[in-house]
This record gives sequence, structure tokens and C-alpha cells, in this order.
Amino acid sequence: MPGVHQIPVREPGPEVDTPLGRFESYLREHNLRLTQERRSVLEVVLSREGHFDAERLLQFVRQRREGKRVSRATLYRTLEHLRAAGLVKMHRFGTGHAIFEHVYHRGHHDHMVCDTCGRVVEFVNEEIERLQDEVCEAHGFRPTSHVMQIFGICTECATREGEGDARR
Repeated sequence: MPGVHQIPVREPGPEVDTPLGRFESYLREHNLRLTQERRSVLEVVLSREGHFDAERLLQFVRQRREGKRVSRATLYRTLEHLRAAGLVKMHRFGTGHAIFEHVYHRGHHDHMVCDTCGRVVEFVNEEIERLQDEVCEAHGFRPTSHVMQIFGICTECATREGEGDARR
């Protein structure tokens, strides 16, 4: 998000056990108000499954608000606040623009990204997690987080490419 300064991500305390509660707590700590626009963005983010970009999210928010305007700037600022509150994660899957997903009550997972169609597949592999821990331990490194992204061609695109090859 060009021109937006990065706000450090805050780890939630045990007293905040809902997304709205966590967001309200974060906003209070930063002397900000929970506006109807911010609430709408939060609700739409939580209703989304999978990954989304800000422009698509803006369309969903505007549809939900039935004509009441939410500016692009408000949406981007709210996404940054949601990220800092630990409710949203931002990714850059090699596309150059930010892709988001809500992370409230979602466990850690990694991603495979199709270079052809952009499809994102989430996965968890305990063996990979164990190996990462072993590598960190062997190097005396204390990990705080990690991101794993595998880029390649999904099954559907590989099949289409194979069909294209057969016709040549």
C-alpha cells in the first residue's frame, strides 16, 4: 500500500476474545473511534473466505453499505489498522499488489500460488514445520514467525497446458 506507514502488529491480550472486541481495544489504544465505515470493513473482511485484494473488498463493502460511501482511503487505512490489530494478514504473492486474508481464529498455514491463474492453495504440513524448527535450533535462531510461499502451476492450469500441447 504505497504511501501508508507501517504500524507495528500488536499481540492481543487475553481480555479481547472477539474480532470486534480486539479491534475496539486496538482503536482505543490509538485514540481512534470505531466508525460505521470501519465496522463495515471489519464485518465484510470477516465474511470473506480465502484471499482478497483491496479493490475487490471495496466493491463488497460498498454493496453491503447499500450506496453509503466508503472511500478507498478509509478502506486502506482500516485494512492497515486491522493488520496491526492482528485480525488481517497481508501477503504479496509475486503479483506486486497486496492480497489480504482474515486470520481471526485461523491456524498457521502456508501457501502455494499458481503462476498462471493466481489461484492460492492453503496447506499445513507438520513435517515442514518440524524441519523449520530443527533448522532454527541448529543455528541458535529463535523464530518469531515465518512465511512459506511455493510458486508453480496448479493442476487445472497444467491440464489446460497439456491439452494445448496435444493440439499442436
